[in-house]
Amino acid sequence: MRIDAIPLFKTTSEMFRTEMDKHLRWKSFRSGQEIINREDKNSDLFFVQKGKVRIVIYTVSGREVTLDDIETGGFFGELAAIDKEPRSASVIALEESELAFLPAEKFKEGLKKESQVAFRIMQRMAMIIRHANERIVELSTLGANNRIHAEILRLARKNGVEKNGKIYISPIPIHSDIAARISTVRETVARAMSDLSKQKIVTRENGSLVVHDIKRLEEMVQDVRGDVI
Repeated sequence: MRIDAIPLFKTTSEMFRTEMDKHLRWKSFRSGQEIINREDKNSDLFFVQKGKVRIVIYTVSGREVTLDDIETGGFFGELAAIDKEPRSASVIALEESELAFLPAEKFKEGLKKESQVAFRIMQRMAMIIRHANERIVELSTLGANNRIHAEILRLARKNGVEKNGKIYISPIPIHSDIAARISTVRETVARAMSDLSKQKIVTRENGSLVVHDIKRLEEMVQDVRGDVI
């Protein structure tokens, strides 16, 4: 059963997975295709079996703000599935992706039948709240350059690979993507990255952004935040 590839249902009973599998629907999306639109009434829970999607909102002026990227094995849409309110954000496929859909009613049945599924959902929502709190603090207290430093540090910790005392982030983060995450413009990101390069804190090498001095980057963030991500 393809449901076995969904981490949320890992270690649940075979009977439960068999029941859920009956209600899953599968659909493929091309890169750039919209999966759901903010204010949609649909309340299904979505699972990314293959590919990568981006959760975004748009300002009144039309500027895109990135909330999160969901990769293979992840899921999204749990808020609408739980409270039946319209979607709070739009979701776009970043690459060719295959998704599974589970009706909200069956999802809520699953929360009641399998406590570990409910606990994993709570873990996910706790992570969302913590991330939202970080963003609120940064947007209300930090300047654009400081937010860029914090985002590079976050990427280094989340996606970086350590080698010979350096952190390699691959592929190189796109300036416009960073800008969308921290509510600034691409030009500001380009200038800040140039400054970090001049200080020999980061460089570009063979398709990777290399953080040469992670401690210095941590200090730069700590100096303005009072803590380290």
